[in-house]
Amino acid sequence: MKRSTTRILRCDPASISFSQSSDEPNISSHDTRDALDTAAKHLLHSHQPVAFPTETVYGLGAVALNESAVSKVFSTKGRPADNPLIVHISSYSMLRTLLPEDYNIPRSYDVLMKNFWPGPLTLLFPKRENVIPTIVTANQPTVAIRMPSHPVARALIAIVGQPLAAPSANSSGKPSPTRAEHVFKDLNGKLDIILDGGACGVGLESTVIDGLHDDGNIRVLRPGGVTVEDIDRVLRKDVNGAHFVPRVLVHRRDYVDTAVENAPTTPGMKYRHYSPTAPVTLLCTKPEPSNPRVVPIDTYLKSLRDCLLPSPKDPMRVGVLAPEDSELWDFLHQHQDIGLEWHRYPLGPKATPSATAHRLFDGLITLDEQGVDHILIEEVDEEREGLAVMNRVRKAANEIQWITFGPPTPNGSVALDI
Repeated sequence: MKRSTTRILRCDPASISFSQSSDEPNISSHDTRDALDTAAKHLLHSHQPVAFPTETVYGLGAVALNESAVSKVFSTKGRPADNPLIVHISSYSMLRTLLPEDYNIPRSYDVLMKNFWPGPLTLLFPKRENVIPTIVTANQPTVAIRMPSHPVARALIAIVGQPLAAPSANSSGKPSPTRAEHVFKDLNGKLDIILDGGACGVGLESTVIDGLHDDGNIRVLRPGGVTVEDIDRVLRKDVNGAHFVPRVLVHRRDYVDTAVENAPTTPGMKYRHYSPTAPVTLLCTKPEPSNPRVVPIDTYLKSLRDCLLPSPKDPMRVGVLAPEDSELWDFLHQHQDIGLEWHRYPLGPKATPSATAHRLFDGLITLDEQGVDHILIEEVDEEREGLAVMNRVRKAANEIQWITFGPPTPNGSVALDI
């Protein structure tokens, strides 16, 4: 049943701090404290989900130990039941309550938690029996856990005193929200409270890691806010002559695991995600020379016009996401008279993939709100945060088109559905 208008309660992240000697937050703002207390009571007594900011994206959380409360997260989002949730904690003592009593945390996990917690890193753990409901883990024997660094998220969990199971706060399959207004426009009337802690700093979901295999290697199930390069760096730095150096393997880049894709242990592996209403084309600009699908950019733009344009009098609106120093912008400027209306959303410089990550979802949502008929996204190098960006773009895209900014080739235009 649809509720009345959702309330937005503002919180000041700068007013919240944690000391090393206590798991409880220090909150200097009365308004922020009141907002957090209101949200905590809603979670504990009404058993209804609350949207809150994290450093990655806004989450839609419920008390992870309450099956009925968690079920409302699934129904609010329209999320498939076999898509597990990440459990968010505020302290290491809370972590221990979720793990088997005799479980010894691997050395590699100790290193990663020391370097990246609190932060945008999720680790897969064996779960303690009869503590975490199976709805959270999609009947898997493991549970994905992270400790967010956003002060509002961590303070909310600490005040509740229990972990929160939280996916992104959006309708299932849509781009993840990075601002409170994104959540409001999507889910207004479907939940009661949104805590507004400002724009998310990272802008993409957390990196998800499975380090539970017998070989000791680290498997990146979903790239995200912590880069593969940084994971590899801290693991190597920790090693001396007596320690094994784990390899860092990225799913679908370094290995394939169809079993975990069909029965995922973490979010973001089985279903198409991050898709706006408008169809999305990924523009690949670094193809192999022998690729028969490569076409000049002007040829592709004209073919796009012919596909979209019902008549010469009705210019269609095309959204464009690309690095701010991309050659693509010059070509769009040169093709302003072909019957397409360009809506531009620069993604930051090519040399700063973290800026691209920060702006990607906001760009998709912004262009969708502008009512564009089609969205073009230019690929970025799959290094550092760019790996996570391309992971999300491929899941959002309806097709891939290989283009060149050079002279025409003898090959025709062929788009590859994905």
